[in-house]
Amino acid sequence: MVLTDAQKRANEKWHKNHRERANYIAMRSSARSFIRKKSTLDDLEELQNIIENRRKELVEP
Repeated sequence: MVLTDAQKRANEKWHKNHRERANYIAMRSSARSFIRKKSTLDDLEELQNIIENRRKELVEP
């Protein structure tokens, strides 16, 4: 897909103004890609423990 110059400028402006959200989306994408394509059983077990602990942190005030 070819972007016009206006679309490129709009994307750059959005990234500049929403840097934290853009970083969040990129990190989430990387995590999902790693889990789907590269993770081993050991990785998945470790990640599952991390997820369970994080879930507890978010639920308990």
